[in-house]
Amino acid sequence: MTAKRVLISIDERLLARIDAACDRLGTSRSAFLAQSAARDLDGGVGPGADPSVRAALTTLDRLLAERT
Repeated sequence: MTAKRVLISIDERLLARIDAACDRLGTSRSAFLAQSAARDLDGGVGPGADPSVRAALTTLDRLLAERT
């Protein structure tokens, strides 16, 4: 895979949070942002991808909406 250099604008507070996460994880900004983007674009990843979990979250959302 060929890496491409890109120029993006990010709010300085968000950038500080990204840098803090990179320090904790021992990774570079580029790697962190690439992994985050891939995770988001791949979708269907994480507990919410499971249909039973998605159904439970939908039910929870409905119940909470009824309380307000």
